[in-house]
Amino acid sequence: MNNLLNQTVLVTGASSGIGKDVAVNSAKLGANLILVARSEDKLIKVKNECTRVGAETAHHEYILIDMSDPKQITAGVDKAFEFSDNIDILVNAAGFGDFSNYLDTEFATVEKMFRVNVLGLMLMSRLIAGKMITNGHGHIFNVGSMAGKITTPKSAAYSATKAAVIGFSDGLRLELKPFDVKVTTINPGPVATNFFDVADHGGNYLDSVKYFVLDPDKLAWDIVNTFNKSKREINRPRYMELAAVLYKIAPSVGDYLAGTLGNRK
Repeated sequence: MNNLLNQTVLVTGASSGIGKDVAVNSAKLGANLILVARSEDKLIKVKNECTRVGAETAHHEYILIDMSDPKQITAGVDKAFEFSDNIDILVNAAGFGDFSNYLDTEFATVEKMFRVNVLGLMLMSRLIAGKMITNGHGHIFNVGSMAGKITTPKSAAYSATKAAVIGFSDGLRLELKPFDVKVTTINPGPVATNFFDVADHGGNYLDSVKYFVLDPDKLAWDIVNTFNKSKREINRPRYMELAAVLYKIAPSVGDYLAGTLGNRK
């Protein structure tokens, strides 16, 4: 496992889900945490958990940021650099989805998804990466989704945001490579988190795909154990990575399967 003593990890979306589990598992390996989300009560609980399981010498802080607001992101990053001049790892885990037919989805919801899932992530990456270049090292993790590779009904807008994250990460990886700043994209299938409390209006999606659902803690360990390592993508479950390749090779078959087997929302 990684030894993260004396390293600082900034996690967005740290109040719940994948972000929370990544933060807690990073603390277990000795990291200092800067936790970012909108809910102060939840962040305090996560900070306390990180303190309980982490190294005695570690320091943990939290910052309230709405990732749809560029001004809050910019001010929040300034505050983060007051806590630590050297942010070693950035995990962009903030995001949400909405599983509805696109024509039935309020456009304000679509716009908010792009602001949080894509634009907020891009701005956070820009501000942190600049300092990483100055420091001569760093690692950025962007949470995409298998939905960004295989689109199914009722996820057109959400899948578009995650496809944008994947495309952005691919370009950023190449641009930052000469500066020894790594970029890894995380593309999970369905994960058993509260993400579906918002995304799944029917409340039955996780049950309908229970054989494919990922354990968030196991995924978080996969992410944390990739810190500081050159890895292009983390795709889980692994067979969905193969499915994504086959989807591009045989798109007609892929559309049929995505529209039938994949239509469980």
